[in-house]
Amino acid sequence: MRLSDASVVIRPRPTWEAMDLGVLLSQRHRRLLMTSWAMVTLPAFALLTWLLWESPSLAVFIFWWLKPAFERLPLYILSKSLFGETPTLKQALYQWPRLLKPQLLASLTWRRLSLSRSFLLPVVQLEGLAGEARQQRLQVLLQRDASAARWLTLIGVHLETALWIGLMLLFYLLLPQHVALDWSWQSLITAATQDWRWLEHLTNAFYVLVLVIWEPIYVACGFSLYLNRRTVLEAWDIELVFRRLRQRLSHSAVALLLAVILLMPTGQSVWAAGPIVTPDSPRLLEQPLTSQASRDSIKVILDQPPFKNKETITRYRFGDDNTATETPDDRKIPQWLKSLFELFDSQRFGAVATLIEALLWGTVIAAVGLLIWRYRDWLQAFVSRRPNRGKKIARPMPQQAFGLDLDRETLPADIAASAESLWQSHPREALGMLYRALLSHLLHDFGIALKAADTEGQVLERVEQLQQPALLAFSQNLTRHWQNMAYGHRLPPTHSQRELCDGWRALFGPGAGR
Repeated sequence: MRLSDASVVIRPRPTWEAMDLGVLLSQRHRRLLMTSWAMVTLPAFALLTWLLWESPSLAVFIFWWLKPAFERLPLYILSKSLFGETPTLKQALYQWPRLLKPQLLASLTWRRLSLSRSFLLPVVQLEGLAGEARQQRLQVLLQRDASAARWLTLIGVHLETALWIGLMLLFYLLLPQHVALDWSWQSLITAATQDWRWLEHLTNAFYVLVLVIWEPIYVACGFSLYLNRRTVLEAWDIELVFRRLRQRLSHSAVALLLAVILLMPTGQSVWAAGPIVTPDSPRLLEQPLTSQASRDSIKVILDQPPFKNKETITRYRFGDDNTATETPDDRKIPQWLKSLFELFDSQRFGAVATLIEALLWGTVIAAVGLLIWRYRDWLQAFVSRRPNRGKKIARPMPQQAFGLDLDRETLPADIAASAESLWQSHPREALGMLYRALLSHLLHDFGIALKAADTEGQVLERVEQLQQPALLAFSQNLTRHWQNMAYGHRLPPTHSQRELCDGWRALFGPGAGR
């Protein structure tokens, strides 16, 4: 890496200006970045969609989880382009499998939800650090610019969501009017007559297209934050100034040397004209201020503030520490306390802390997965926008409605004749049998889903949906007389009794029963 070959000005910047530099970098190489991202991610999304066609939400979730693996390709292109070695599309795609090897499992597990992912990815990919060296490097980098990296991720999440919703709204606005009129939120939720799975996969494709535009910008902004932090830590701008000065002086060094040689006097060197004078020579000892006096004066000045500030430091000291005098209190320190202090001071404690953190993250992920699996039926009612039409659940038909038995086996063979025989002696049973027979036919012959809690008005609304005027008129007439008798104890007149029986025969035929 040669800083003099950088295609941008290397200097310390505020964090937001550094992210703006990342946006400019992504615009400069947008064609290569977007094309390479699309050629890697679109086939992966198509494969996930094909394998998980029955579960669109799971397909897009897995694709979202794999984003850290895809983000290594834009970082490789940006790091090469920064120093004038922009790779071709073929070279970038050829290098991508090699870029996946270092610490891919960690990037897709406990580091996946890190809000500073784009800022810390160059530590693994460009510096090649792992283990304790990586932890020490992260501690230095995260002292500054860590909050800006987290804000970058949060802003990116909201921007992705806004663009995703915007594409879906644009798709809805571009639909033909006759298609849009047939759509309603109720039809999208219930999906009673159409299969909306293609619409779910289409909205997932909109999210993938949003990432083609946004993800290279996100990676470039994180990379520019990383470069800005290294510029501040390693003083890259100062190093570049010294390199430019050296280049200027190197051109005139030969001419300056020749001029010095030509201007030197000939003959005996002037340096041999007298003895060598040192600070301890007698000549200086004869002066009012001797060398010893100057040393003493300098020592007195350096022993006083601001050159020297004395402070008292209290610390624990063990038996093998010979830097101070052992006191009786040191002998009273127990051995287990010494071992505990040594454990905290050693590097092994950092590895133990990392292991504990990984175990805690694993526990959280396992608990979330267990909760999702435990309440999967409850969540399906809110996540899925259509019922599973591939696996139809056979629901048992209700056997009763309004307290009436709807089983066909309990009805006589000729409904109209049985009702006429019961009008004189038991008119309530005759009307109840007609209404019960009507509900039984609606349930078994017309496929109307009746519930035990339905009202007479709801039944008439479902009969109206059948678009059979004769059936609807008979049902309304029979329901009105049934309600008058059931709730008002008013019997239908004689001519209405005859009309109901004749209407039954006209609809269902003579002798129509079970």
